[in-house]
Amino acid sequence: MTVADMNRLEQAARVSMGEFQDPETSPEPLPLPHHHLLWAIALAASATILLVVLAQLT
Repeated sequence: MTVADMNRLEQAARVSMGEFQDPETSPEPLPLPHHHLLWAIALAASATILLVVLAQLT
C-alpha cells in the first residue's frame, strides 16, 4: 500500500464520518462581536454613569 493509497483511505474515512475539510481552504475567521451589542452596552454604561452623577448632585 502506497502513501497515496493511505491518504485516500484517510480522506474517505473522514468524509464518511462527516469530518472532511478541504486542506486547501483556510478556516473561516471568528465572527466579530455584533456592533449593535457593543453600542447597547456603551449606552447602558453611559446611562448608569449619568444616573449615578445625578443622584450625587441631589
